[in-house]
Amino acid sequence: MVPFVRSGNPVLSVLDKGRWRAPEIAFWAFTVAVFFLFPDHLMLGAQVLITGLFALSLDLLVGYTGLVSLGHAAFFGVGAYAAGLLAQAGWGEPFSGLALAAAAAAVVGYASSHLIVRVHGIAMLMITMGVTILLHELANRLSWITGGDDGLQGVTMAPVLGLFGFDLFGRTAYLYALGVVFAMFCLARGLVNSPFGLSLRGIRENGRRMPAIGSPMRSRIRTVYTMSAALAGVAGALLAQTTEFVSLEVLSFQRSAEVLIILILGGTGRLYGALIGAAVFMVGRDLLASANPQYWFFWLGLMLVLVVMFARGGILGGLENLLRFVQRRRNAR
Repeated sequence: MVPFVRSGNPVLSVLDKGRWRAPEIAFWAFTVAVFFLFPDHLMLGAQVLITGLFALSLDLLVGYTGLVSLGHAAFFGVGAYAAGLLAQAGWGEPFSGLALAAAAAAVVGYASSHLIVRVHGIAMLMITMGVTILLHELANRLSWITGGDDGLQGVTMAPVLGLFGFDLFGRTAYLYALGVVFAMFCLARGLVNSPFGLSLRGIRENGRRMPAIGSPMRSRIRTVYTMSAALAGVAGALLAQTTEFVSLEVLSFQRSAEVLIILILGGTGRLYGALIGAAVFMVGRDLLASANPQYWFFWLGLMLVLVVMFARGGILGGLENLLRFVQRRRNAR
């Protein structure tokens, strides 16, 4: 296990409180305003929300439990293929597809969690990465089911609530993704603020002492790993449903690495760091690719280096430190 220590008394760590605070309300109000402010970029907005949910699922492991995974795309891909295959078979109802995809990812997560609790450090990274590689190769070999390199074709979704069909402009996709992501966020928020969430923080800070106070550490890890897998499965299902397509890329190592970068960029152990990191990473990538298609990877890498060097704890961590500095200067006057 790798500890991720957070500084005490953070200014913006509203998730440490049970009540909804003004910054949280403003954040979600802005996500609604995006629908009206950027009508030509709603598909990108839906992708940001989906990636943010994927990063949030990983934050339950990295930020709150101290478990680092390089294979979280395994559960994202399972969810995407489960929802896609259901729709291909004629079951295109979105919400039930999400539930079944989450269940499929949770089953895979629970099965692999029995390996996770037995290892730590480099061995854990290798196991999580190995599970993803195995599933990727399995999906590639079963091309008569998954479509292989050509992707899963014939994914057709029914209208949301029987009324709102998925359109080319992404209006339904954005609002549908926003509603699902907000619901999943509320579940995660309640989880990390519960006694169970406190026990996860205990595992992160000092896992060896948890059994001494009567906390079943392995059971807690299996539970949070399964829940994290289910959330990742929901994110994968959302991607399959809103794009009506599933490719092998959903199980790629690159997707696992990117979501870890996104989480570190936004800030671990904060939940909102996952959403903000996804927005900065994906919007920045889109702008850089448009402005400088040959060297956009260079500028993206430079941005990541600067954030890591000068914004300890990611974007949210850097903002917290800045506000503390301003507050100290005011108090010193």
